[in-house]
Amino acid sequence: MKFPIYLDNHSTTRMDPRVLEAMLPYFTEKFGNAASRNHAFGWEAEEAVENARKQIARLIHADPKELVFTSGATESDNLALKGVVEMYREKGDHIITSMTEHRAVLDTAKALETKRGLKVTYLPVDKTGMVSPDDVRNAITDKTILISIMLANNEIGTINPTKEIGKIAKEKGVLFHCDATQGVGKIPVNVQEMGIDLMSFTAHKIYGPKGVGALYVRKKAPRVRIAPQMDGGGHERGMRSGTLPVPLIVGFGKACELCEQEMATESVRLAAMRDRLQAGILKELEEVYLNGHPTQRLPHNLNLSFAYVEGESLLMGVKEIALSSGSACTSATLEPSYVLRALGVGSDLAHSSIRFGLGRFSTDEEIDYTIKRIIEIVTKLREMSPLYEMAKEGIDLKSVQWAVH
Repeated sequence: MKFPIYLDNHSTTRMDPRVLEAMLPYFTEKFGNAASRNHAFGWEAEEAVENARKQIARLIHADPKELVFTSGATESDNLALKGVVEMYREKGDHIITSMTEHRAVLDTAKALETKRGLKVTYLPVDKTGMVSPDDVRNAITDKTILISIMLANNEIGTINPTKEIGKIAKEKGVLFHCDATQGVGKIPVNVQEMGIDLMSFTAHKIYGPKGVGALYVRKKAPRVRIAPQMDGGGHERGMRSGTLPVPLIVGFGKACELCEQEMATESVRLAAMRDRLQAGILKELEEVYLNGHPTQRLPHNLNLSFAYVEGESLLMGVKEIALSSGSACTSATLEPSYVLRALGVGSDLAHSSIRFGLGRFSTDEEIDYTIKRIIEIVTKLREMSPLYEMAKEGIDLKSVQWAVH
């Protein structure tokens, strides 16, 4: 077993060697610009891009012509939200999203509120992190032009009822954007069946290269139009100008092809490992809580809160395992995760949460080691915690009047 162990596959994934192999020729021998239409180098590059488009489109059941290449999911989210708001501003000035979206959607929505006077409804989620289709329906007004709800959450792995939301959007004649960054390649995605009009996703979450993503833009029923956010040579049907990064796109295509072939068996394997990790920890430690939906969740995601333990201290204690904490350090204060707070998780527990992200290259040996180390460190940290000692003695910590010095 090699150290450090990587269990942070929600943030990025290691590139699959088969992806790299497909990309290599396009850095050196086949280096043409895909927009150079008058010589063999350009044609070769264009053919590679079109082949990748087909590979990617097949994974999500789309038409290859409906894909717009971007630098990643953050740009795709920006292009979707800003592009729709600008294009449909005569129709309305209201969009609907949820409180647990990725920052790429939330910060874009906030920017549209402050800079363009847009009205945004931020829907709550239930205690498992799921958006209610009824809440979506009730939030729609005659000024609503877009609904943006993620497929699956990047922190807690909860999968939203996307198909139902898509159906409501269709009934009401409102466009539906879905940030599917964490879900594509991990669970089946069908943009037709799910009623998705725009969808953001990226290569580096599915064992492909960083720096390339895509925005699916529906071509018919309805034909979706977006205002470009970058002007230039009119690449990507005028929606996103800029020379295409051919090697990255080739890698993206190959990564999607591999996911299409291996996703079914890979998901079963990862879910089994994830469940073993969860069971192993819960068997030995008390007061450990699962965050997110117990069943409607991504196969490779596990988010646990360890009561009476600081998440950051736990991470420091297992430096040989790459994990991420539910709390993110913002400026000088340690704020608990806004996703966990939206679930109604208290500050103390939110600060004690750890996200385990399994992946294609995770092994049983690594999972066994992780179980052992987490149990050791949590036990050690709790032994040092006066709060844990008080709780063990039956003292209700909520009723304690703490002296202020």
